[in-house]
Amino acid sequence: MKLYELQAIAKRLNDFTFISRARRTEDNTLEIMFDKSQSYFFNMTRGHSFIYKAPSQRPLQGYNAPFDTLLHSLLSGSKLIAVDIPNDDRMLRFSIAPKSSYKNKIIYLQLEFTGKNTNAILIDENEVIIEALRHIDADSSFRVVRPGMELLQIPRRVLSHDNTLNQQNNKEGVVPSQHPTDIDIFLKEKFAQIQHKKLQEMKKQKCSAVSKKIKKFEQLLYKLPNKEKLEDQAKDFKNLGNLILSNLYQIKPYDTELKTYDFEGNEVVIPLPKNIKVNRMSDHYFNLSKRAKAKAKNVHIEQENLSSKKAFYENIYYALEQGNTPYELELLVPKRAKSLRKKEKLREGELFWIEDYKVMVGRNSKENQKLLSRAKSNDIWMHTREIPGSHVIIRTDKQNLPDSVLEAAAKLCVDFSTDQPGNYLVDYTKRKFVKIQEGSSVEYDKYQTLSVLKEGVEIRE
Repeated sequence: MKLYELQAIAKRLNDFTFISRARRTEDNTLEIMFDKSQSYFFNMTRGHSFIYKAPSQRPLQGYNAPFDTLLHSLLSGSKLIAVDIPNDDRMLRFSIAPKSSYKNKIIYLQLEFTGKNTNAILIDENEVIIEALRHIDADSSFRVVRPGMELLQIPRRVLSHDNTLNQQNNKEGVVPSQHPTDIDIFLKEKFAQIQHKKLQEMKKQKCSAVSKKIKKFEQLLYKLPNKEKLEDQAKDFKNLGNLILSNLYQIKPYDTELKTYDFEGNEVVIPLPKNIKVNRMSDHYFNLSKRAKAKAKNVHIEQENLSSKKAFYENIYYALEQGNTPYELELLVPKRAKSLRKKEKLREGELFWIEDYKVMVGRNSKENQKLLSRAKSNDIWMHTREIPGSHVIIRTDKQNLPDSVLEAAAKLCVDFSTDQPGNYLVDYTKRKFVKIQEGSSVEYDKYQTLSVLKEGVEIRE
């Protein structure tokens, strides 16, 4: 962040008197909402910090570190006294009167945009650190950042000629030509640039991960044995078993092969299985014949299973391409969760977490049946009306679901059921009101309906 940008931002933020909410929305990003409607975002990534303005965003995950707890309790609902730039350095200091304070207590939130020292630090009136986004030990820096320690000042940088000129111009009231005339417009444009870049990077990463899964199922489908070949193998093994059975008198216990003539008079050499009694050798080939026949009979089931899973991930790929926000992309293909609970895997189906609610999606008819059989009576069942596709089960634990969870799950239901754009209706009800008819076909009542718009992918030439 440049000093003149921070000066313009500080001036704008001093127009506000109240902080409605303060929270972390991403690993290094803080959202501060002023006067109940104006959200500003402070990305505190080391070496690449920036500020932008955007509508309030739902966090990609819950953050419950001590810093997050104190940030919320001290800043949310507090009075904003002033926003300053200490020592004309690249930092913002918020002077705040917490809502929870019963005396005239003042605390500070200091956001430091200083390269490798970038940090967000809560400080009390005596310059003692309450908590910080990043802790820094004495081994790493002379400036220790730990709760209970006094916060030392950052050493002044040697200013370049351009910075010296900018400071002189600022003192004289001269505004450099690159200064933003409207800081809110500037920060909104910054958000649009960042969002576009972030979306492209996330799409590339997540589409690559889904492509690998699609390729995996393509390879499995390619390796599936041919039904006709399996049926021919079954006949060949049966003939070999019959030939061995009719020539048992010729076979010695130590023989490794049988030379004889088939039923058409052609000479054949049959390998004999090891460590099997002579009178059981024909059974070996009869068993191989039965297995090949069973595979031939069931290979279409495996083909349907693999094809449906491949189509499921193709729908995810399509939904990723037309996703408009990082939240949508993260919902479709979540990054590996850190908590043990969220590392849970589902044997039949895909597992998602929406605002800490467990959401299970069937990838084919068989998995839909499994999910229905395992769902609890008060779980929510979802399905796209009038088109075949994924069943969705939301584990409620008898709680009332927020509308945002229902809407996100309905979007998943549509995304995983079709790749065609359009306006779709998604019915949902409690599992106890769903009656299984045949396979994964169901009848249901006492349901409600959500409308989901699925947009098409823009084709660029």
